[in-house]
Amino acid sequence: MSNQQYLITLNVPQSLEEALVDCLLTLESEHGFSSFPVNAHDHRNEGLSLAEQVTGRQQKMRFQMYLPAQELEPLLAQLRADFSGSGINYWVLPVIENGAI
Repeated sequence: MSNQQYLITLNVPQSLEEALVDCLLTLESEHGFSSFPVNAHDHRNEGLSLAEQVTGRQQKMRFQMYLPAQELEPLLAQLRADFSGSGINYWVLPVIENGAI
């Protein structure tokens, strides 16, 4: 079994913050995760308020967590099942090294 780890990043509409926290706490209890507010910029104006269209940014919450390779697909499958069509954007990157200093 591979010990490869991945960093998954999720940009989430603010209205889903609590639901996603609850979901991740249920699924991801061993490794933990981080969350913080971000400004998302996109050329599409879908779902943006007038103020967001004028400023060119939309506030979202970003979640990040490290996962072993074998936990990545089950997490993505659960997120797809629970949040289909919700506008969550994600990306996955291989982790070269991580630890505590």
